[in-house]
Amino acid sequence: MFAPGAARPLGVGAAVLLLGAGVEVAGVLPRSYVLVAFLVLGAGLWGFFAAFFRDPDRTPGEGVVSAADGVVRAVTDEGDRTRVSVFMNVTNVHVNRLPMDATFAAIGTAGHGYRPAYRPDADRNVARTYDLSTPYGPVQVVQVTGIVARRLVSFVRPGDTRRKGDRFGMIVLGSRVDVLWPRDRLSPTVAPGDRVRAGVTTIARERR
Repeated sequence: MFAPGAARPLGVGAAVLLLGAGVEVAGVLPRSYVLVAFLVLGAGLWGFFAAFFRDPDRTPGEGVVSAADGVVRAVTDEGDRTRVSVFMNVTNVHVNRLPMDATFAAIGTAGHGYRPAYRPDADRNVARTYDLSTPYGPVQVVQVTGIVARRLVSFVRPGDTRRKGDRFGMIVLGSRVDVLWPRDRLSPTVAPGDRVRAGVTTIARERR
């Protein structure tokens, strides 16, 4: 399964490659090393993007789940909120998922620049913030761009209500996703360096 919107361009790319391969095999045109090189390069690129846009079905995990695949880069307390930040590389699944049942109260894009997403000053990068109304109170999920990953994609609009584990967007070619929640309601269950999977790995539980 591929991310929303990816099946069509991947299908067109595959059709072009198959047509070129058919022309080469059938000998319709004189043998051309340029065409062969194009087909080899094209097949490699198609395979890369097919892997990049993969979007496997998943069963939501317990508690609050990660919004992104990748490695936890930071778990920090910021005033009355806790932030869990996950860094994604190009080999991760890039479709982002809701950490809990929620209604999208607002969606906004702000910031400037495209610094490497693993650096502390990447907090000022172009980012898209999703303000969520949840059973735990107000929660934010933030898609942060990076030096290569500059395209933020949303699958939802303000007012939409979704369930835990549902897809809400993606970042093209890597970067990071942060989740911020009320400290007095939820306790983190992950630490920097942990590997997590979007919609599956538990990153927080309700405080008792």
